[in-house]
Amino acid sequence: MATSGFWAIIKFISAIIGHMLSLLFIGVRPKAKIPAVTNDILLQSASKIAKQIRSRNIKCVSVIEAYIERIQLVNPFLNAVVANRFEEALEEARKVDKILDSPTLDDKYSEASTPFLGVPLTVKEAFACIGLPNTSGLMSRKDIISDKDADVVANLKKAGCIVIGSTNTSELCMWYESANHIYGRSNNPYDLRRNVGGSSGGEGAIIGGGGSIIGVGSDIGGSIRMPCFFNGIFGHKPSPGIVSSAGQFPNAKDDRLELLATGPMCRYAEDLEPLLRIMAEEENIKHLDLGKSVNIKKLRFFSIEDGGEEYLVSRLNPQLKQAQENVINYLESEYGVEVSRIKPHRFKYSTGLWSAKMVTTDNESFNSLLSGNGPKVMPFLELIKSIFRKSDHTLPAILLALFENLHKLSPDQTAKLTRSCEKLKDEICNILGDDGVLFYPSHPKLAQYHNAPLFTPMNFSHTAIFNALGLPVTQVPLGLSSDGLPLGIQVVANRNQDRLTIAVAMQLEKEFGGWRNPHSTE
Repeated sequence: MATSGFWAIIKFISAIIGHMLSLLFIGVRPKAKIPAVTNDILLQSASKIAKQIRSRNIKCVSVIEAYIERIQLVNPFLNAVVANRFEEALEEARKVDKILDSPTLDDKYSEASTPFLGVPLTVKEAFACIGLPNTSGLMSRKDIISDKDADVVANLKKAGCIVIGSTNTSELCMWYESANHIYGRSNNPYDLRRNVGGSSGGEGAIIGGGGSIIGVGSDIGGSIRMPCFFNGIFGHKPSPGIVSSAGQFPNAKDDRLELLATGPMCRYAEDLEPLLRIMAEEENIKHLDLGKSVNIKKLRFFSIEDGGEEYLVSRLNPQLKQAQENVINYLESEYGVEVSRIKPHRFKYSTGLWSAKMVTTDNESFNSLLSGNGPKVMPFLELIKSIFRKSDHTLPAILLALFENLHKLSPDQTAKLTRSCEKLKDEICNILGDDGVLFYPSHPKLAQYHNAPLFTPMNFSHTAIFNALGLPVTQVPLGLSSDGLPLGIQVVANRNQDRLTIAVAMQLEKEFGGWRNPHSTE
């Protein structure tokens, strides 16, 4: 018995070591590539495609077919689209062509009513979309098929968009790598060995890989901006309350609605504003004054290089630091503006400030969400099961549940951090006013190898801080690194000043090239 017990312990330790080694060295295999985008249809913005379809320069069916073919080509590499409705999308495209080819056009199909008529759309799987799964990677929800649309999906369909598929997420949308035990792991179009971000990572990967042009993401700590950064595309986290988050799982309530934002993800900056108009609720969009022109020369610019060496957050990659400097130099030389470098000391507490905002309400705990409709999940038991690949849950989800159980902020700590967050919010809002724009790194590292985020769990603080502050942010790609990985930056403005960040994003796209065709020789 003693001998068998000894070998059981050895086997257990060996399993742990093997498990950790598999995490560490998953990225060591040779770099693989996806084919570059060559079809001209796939290299146009959604706004331009919509006009081409409406003017009959191109058939809607041809557009949908081109995107289906691209998905079928790259998705075996990316594993980004987890469910599709290709046949239904083609049928809807044929109806669009029939409508537009008719001698008279019903007013409900006018450009004002359906500005994106016939434009293909992908949707993060966390959002309800009729006929598509809505699991958020949770095994206990694997058989759930939506019978209604989330508000934002309904708005986009009303504007004429055609849904072609749904995309992968992290388990329960609470980790910055998109992998789960229902659909598996998504891969980066610029290097398949690397992370796509989360939780809207599948969306970022398929758009970055040329298999989609526009998509729906959600962001409670960076879940739009990190995938957009890692996959070299544009994304926008709107001001709180502008776009409805109803119809996604899991959803937020009460004060957490201030942190959660639903917004657009796209390859071309010119699509950001029309998408935001479509996605927003009609009574909310008026707060943004999107029709008002923006004069870049009259804006005030600020830059924060890092958060002040926050504990457990990686140092900023030198290439990302240089990319930010390039933006500053461009604006100062091209527009004659001065970019002020500031360093608010409370940024070094970003993780704590966000965490405090997350626990100030009676929202359902992560552990209870993990249990779904089944028996209560015991995180430590699931950790042991995961070593032998017997758990229904991913390691990040298990560790988060363990951390939630073992480390809870006291009421005094929460109150202190919440007060500090409000002071930082007042400070930043006073600095920005109604004409200020702030630059901040998107993430301290370039897209990491798969599983590496387990060893840098606090790096999401670069994006999460702006959820805590309730400010709109546009994620902007800035070319590629020496290793061919996307560079980028966050552009931040005061609440309801979304038009400023979008205008700056469009200008930076002109100078730095925006999205880059993966592995193109051009």
